[in-house]
Amino acid sequence: MQSERGGRGELADFLRTRRARLRPEDVGLVSYGPRRVPGLRREELAQLAGVSPIYYTRLEQGQSANASESVIDAIARALALTDDERTYLHELARPRPAKRRRPQRTEAARRGVERLITAMRDVPALVLGRHSEVLAWNELGHLLFAGHVDRAAPNRPADRPNLTRMLFLDPHTRELYRRWDEEASRAVASLRVAAGRYSDDAALTALVGELIVKSPEFAACWAEHPVQVCGAGTKLLHHPVVGDLELDYEALHLPDDDGHRVLTYTPAPGSSHEAALQLLTASARVAADNRRVTETMRRGEPAI
Repeated sequence: MQSERGGRGELADFLRTRRARLRPEDVGLVSYGPRRVPGLRREELAQLAGVSPIYYTRLEQGQSANASESVIDAIARALALTDDERTYLHELARPRPAKRRRPQRTEAARRGVERLITAMRDVPALVLGRHSEVLAWNELGHLLFAGHVDRAAPNRPADRPNLTRMLFLDPHTRELYRRWDEEASRAVASLRVAAGRYSDDAALTALVGELIVKSPEFAACWAEHPVQVCGAGTKLLHHPVVGDLELDYEALHLPDDDGHRVLTYTPAPGSSHEAALQLLTASARVAADNRRVTETMRRGEPAI
C-alpha cells in the first residue's frame, strides 16, 4: 500500500511541477525581483486560487486532508490544468478511503473478453491490466507488438509481458515505434493516471520503482509528472515484417472497475497501411493454423 508520506510526496511533486510551468505574466501577475526557481510561488498561486498562503502550503505538503472540492477546483483553475490533470489532483488531494486488504489475486482476462478478441481475426487486439500488463492478445495483436515473445506468455503471471516495461527496457519494442519519445511520454502519462487511481496497488508501485532504477529515461519523464488518459490516438510503427504502419487505437475500459481494458488497432480503409496489416493478418493465420496442427499432433490425433 502506498504510504501516507508517499501520497503527500506525490501531491507536492505534482503541484510543484504545475506551478513551475506558469510564469507570473502568463496569469496577470507582476513579478518583482529575481526568482530562484521558475514558475509561480506558493503565495502567488494561493492568491490566484483565492485561498490563504498558509492553507495552500498545508495542502501542498499533505497536511490538509479535508480540502473541499471547490478549493481543489479553484487550484486546478489557477494552474490551468487539463481535465485529466484536474481529476488526478482530486485523487491525490482527496484519496479514496483505504479498503480492507484482500489476499492478492492473480489478474486474468475474463474468458468472454478473451474469446471476443480471438474472434477479431482481422483486428489486432489486446487485453491489458491496470499496470499495462498483457492479460491476453489475439494472434494479430501478438505478431504486431511482440512477435519475439512467446505467444502463451500472458498465461504465465510470473513472466507476463508488460507494454510499459518493454517500451523502456526491451530493444525490439523500442525499435517498433517511429516516434519513441512521444510513445514513452504517453505511456508514462497513462501510468500516472493509474497510480493516482490505484494508489494502494503494491504491484504498480513496484513496477514504477523498477523502471526508475533501470531506465534513466523513464525516471526523467516520471519526474515531470505527465498526466493523460490515453483513450484513443494513433500509433506510428515500423514493423520488422511489413514495414511502416499507421494505426488508430481505441482503449475500451471494461465496466467492472478492475482497470482492465481492451485495445484495438485499425488502419485507414484503402491505405497502404491497411494492405500492410493484411499481410500481417495472413502471417497470423498461418501461425494459428500451424499451432493447431502442432497441438493436434501432440494429443496424438490425426492432423486434418
